Amino acid sequence: DVQLVESGGGLVQPVESLRLSCAASGFPFTWYDMTWVRQAPGKCLEWVSSITRHGDNVTYADSVKGRFTISRDNTKAVLYLAMTALKPEDSAVYYCNVLYNGDYYWGQGTQVTVSS
Repeated sequence: DVQLVESGGGLVQPVESLRLSCAASGFPFTWYDMTWVRQAPGKCLEWVSSITRHGDNVTYADSVKGRFTISRDNTKAVLYLAMTALKPEDSAVYYCNVLYNGDYYWGQGTQVTVSS
């Protein structure tokens, strides 16, 4: 079974940093592009960033460009999201996501709260 387990969230103050991780299993991680999305309370799901299977192409939402960095370790089947200069509007549950065999798979999410 496909499993995605996010971790690394927490409560931080504005301008601080966090690094999220997503441990993947149950599918050939190296073969698939991966994505981070987030959902703030009362808001729609928002795409944050994507990375191709070899990590050679990354894309970011304008709202996080220059502050967030997506990466992956294919030897460990782990996806990362390094977040710097965090803002209160970055507060959300963050999910990693993969489209595998025609279905989307999600983890349980990890909460990020940015507040002073």
